[in-house]
Amino acid sequence: MVKEYSLVLTRFSDQDRGVALPDHVRSVPTVSTPPTLPDPTAVTAPTASAAPAGWKLPVAVVVVLLLWASAFIAIRAVGDSFDPGALAFGRLFVGSIALGLLALRYRRPLPRGRSLAMVAVYGVLWFAGYTVLLNAAERHLDAGTAAMLVNVAPILVAVAAGLFLGEGFPRPLLIGIVIAFGGVAVIAFGGVGGHSDGFGVLLGLLTALLYAAGVLSQKVALRSVDAVSATWLGCLIGTVVLLPFLPQTVHQAAAAPVGAILAVVYLGIFPTAVAFTLWAYALSRSNAGALTSTTLAVPAIVVLMSWALLGEVPTVVAMIGGGLALFGVFVSRLRPRPGPTGVGDARAPEIDSSPTPTTTASPAEIRRATPAPSEPGPSAAAESGAVEVTGEQGIVGVPHRVSDG
Repeated sequence: MVKEYSLVLTRFSDQDRGVALPDHVRSVPTVSTPPTLPDPTAVTAPTASAAPAGWKLPVAVVVVLLLWASAFIAIRAVGDSFDPGALAFGRLFVGSIALGLLALRYRRPLPRGRSLAMVAVYGVLWFAGYTVLLNAAERHLDAGTAAMLVNVAPILVAVAAGLFLGEGFPRPLLIGIVIAFGGVAVIAFGGVGGHSDGFGVLLGLLTALLYAAGVLSQKVALRSVDAVSATWLGCLIGTVVLLPFLPQTVHQAAAAPVGAILAVVYLGIFPTAVAFTLWAYALSRSNAGALTSTTLAVPAIVVLMSWALLGEVPTVVAMIGGGLALFGVFVSRLRPRPGPTGVGDARAPEIDSSPTPTTTASPAEIRRATPAPSEPGPSAAAESGAVEVTGEQGIVGVPHRVSDG
């Protein structure tokens, strides 16, 4: 790194060159302005959506996928005991209590203004609307088909995030989405059960639309709201919206078997409180399109879980579709290769931001740096009265005051 200093002395006569300068000749330091270069710290400073999270981020995503996949199984299992609205209210009520305890522990400031409005939007769309419609869809669809239809949402999120959130359209993301969606389509058409109808397909697609809108509004809210507060308030708002289903929930819970009630509690604590909090944590550190593409693996997980827990044996075609879905998720998470730079290393230049050191030059150094009288013609530095001291690392300008002797 070249550090440049300039020492400008008051103009002196030829007979003063090469001798100690008198006291009245004072050095006048000047500041050399280096060329303006982009500060790599400012350019590459991690934002909330790109902050490194180490191993925590992939672990959080895996836990979310497993818990959300299990929700499809639990909803299907309790469909005979609770109607869609009652099941949704019970799930969000339990989730609000669990998230409220977590929020009390962290005691983060609550959002206001536009941030609170965005939290309310995704609380209504995702927590309330999505949950009711998903419960209704699974009364007309088997778990695997419902999961496939809901996971049309990542495509909608990727397109909307690229258009409106400035996330762009990286090639691996687009290729991965196409492969994974092809996989979930194979699962649906390969079949894991024959219980499906047109109305259920319509409900599944509407559920996907609410899911996508919820993710996008949550992404905007998480720019200024922490994950715990955003999830708790969103769940609480969803619970308030579903309050009209409270009497029905109480009535059906009184007649429901213990296993169904425990399933509702499970849905409230794990797929809702735990999974949605981890999802908010991951979303605040990732692009919405890239993160949502990982949920395309959920249908494959649902197929395996429904096989183990509900006795729905997947076909060979469904297994192939599950493999495609997982491979598509892997591709979507790859980072695009940087384009050719043409010259050497494309990394930003390293800039020394440490304070400029001040050193003192001796009279002998000044004499060595001054051109000898025998050289033809005065140098530009001598003519202007400027003296430059050359050090080991290049030209070193030295603020200096020289005294007699």
